Amino acid sequence: MRQVPRKLPLTALRTFEVAARRLSFKDAAEELCVSATTVSNQIRELERDWNCKLFIRKTRAVVLTDEGRSLSLVLTKAFDDIRTQIEVHGQTTHKTVTLAVGPIFGTRWLVPRLAQFRRDLPNIDLIVCDSPRITDAVMMSTHLAVDWGDGNWSALDSHKLLEITYAPVLSAALLADGGGLATPKDLMGYPIIHQRDHSEWTAWFNEAGCINMTLKDETIITDSNTVMQAAIEGQGVALGIFPFVACELQAGRLIKPFEIDLKPSRSFYLLAKPRSERTPAVASVIRWLLDQVAS
Repeated sequence: MRQVPRKLPLTALRTFEVAARRLSFKDAAEELCVSATTVSNQIRELERDWNCKLFIRKTRAVVLTDEGRSLSLVLTKAFDDIRTQIEVHGQTTHKTVTLAVGPIFGTRWLVPRLAQFRRDLPNIDLIVCDSPRITDAVMMSTHLAVDWGDGNWSALDSHKLLEITYAPVLSAALLADGGGLATPKDLMGYPIIHQRDHSEWTAWFNEAGCINMTLKDETIITDSNTVMQAAIEGQGVALGIFPFVACELQAGRLIKPFEIDLKPSRSFYLLAKPRSERTPAVASVIRWLLDQVAS
């Protein structure tokens, strides 16, 4: 008969739950801030005490056995329930959620909605951080992030937030100084502002039927907000990111000379860690962001 320990080894069970969810002792060690050896030893102790194999160990990976898979399902739900109850019955009514965003999304989409956020979710303190480019769950140092991509991030849930289009924009003063823009080819006589590289302008010129355009006056700026400010101040023609620059057109600070839009293959996505790692506060912020986009 299999011997069942009198006391539940909660630390080892927590270690097993993370290793089973990540299917990696190394990744589990990073999440738990312990060594991979500690993870391996705790799981071996569980297997020895319960006289059953939880993982099949391969050269570069681990795979759950049937017993391990069954235990993983139970533990993930149990720890999720515990986390939820702690969140609900915590001593403070205010919860903190961290959200990483890039400069253009933060300035032109999120900031105008912060007052509405405070009205809708008064018990959640939102901390907005600068966002690095995220490739997988290991790079997520915040609860949530908004990143630019195709919807595929390793071990992260992604929700499409916003599709954009590109189109040339410039100030009225620069348009007058340059003598007007009758066709896209007339842009050869204007200073052009690129963001990061030439790829987006090249794609727009191709969309407009202007292959291999030769530009005489070009500037590359990495920050998207700086690109827009340079265009507003008449420093050149930039590819405006719509809908982010729509208010600049309405106010007359920028002009869109052509009705030729470039739709990129990528979009803005909301990134979140798996459902089992979310608190009710994080879930509320996710719902709020998706509702804002829908409305």
